Amino acid sequence: MSGRHAISDVVVVIPAKDEEELLPGCLRSVEAAVRELAAAAPRVRVGVTVVLDGCRDGSADVVARWPQVHTVVGQAGSAGAARRLGVRHALARAAAHRERIWIASTDADSRVPRDWLVEHLAFAESGLGLVLGTVVPDPADLDPERLAAWYGAHRLADGHGHVFGANLGVRADVYGAAGGFPARNSGEDEALVLAAKALGVRWRATDACRVVTSGRLRGRAPGGFADYLAAALPS
Repeated sequence: MSGRHAISDVVVVIPAKDEEELLPGCLRSVEAAVRELAAAAPRVRVGVTVVLDGCRDGSADVVARWPQVHTVVGQAGSAGAARRLGVRHALARAAAHRERIWIASTDADSRVPRDWLVEHLAFAESGLGLVLGTVVPDPADLDPERLAAWYGAHRLADGHGHVFGANLGVRADVYGAAGGFPARNSGEDEALVLAAKALGVRWRATDACRVVTSGRLRGRAPGGFADYLAAALPS
């Protein structure tokens, strides 16, 4: 699974669990990233899939405002199962060989930078099979003391030691060989990364395309980023 790969398809997968308030910001940012990629690499096809996982709010109405976004409605019941479901549907629509498809994962409460997909594509076509990006909490959600504590406890640089499902990229053949996202409430991103690394795939931890995610301390998924923030920061 080494060597350079010409990527023909990029699939973006976004699980959502009652995220009608933050989902618009996420989709606007992804839309901007798709436009940036289209300008830089018009040969690459891009598909965006949102998994509405048992949503009881207006998330479906939000996604309906983006007709180019594919929607999967289900009762996955966990972040891992929702990501897995979204990837399965996204890959089913991509006709290319798995070695030519790049999966970009983010979350419905997150905002990606404009160059997010351009950066992921560059890494993918350099021969990497796995990319681990950085994520930072939205400064509007945390008081200055908590925000300073978070930055003090995290090394945000190339070679960092973090794994975030809100900023993760993996080539589709690597994803399949690693068993995909396991259907678990949390840690599905770490499990996929460990399995991919065990295959000997080339990978990189990068700070080139930071994603901003919600800084709330009570999240949708047990053991997710919100619980991580609550445990890591002073009360």
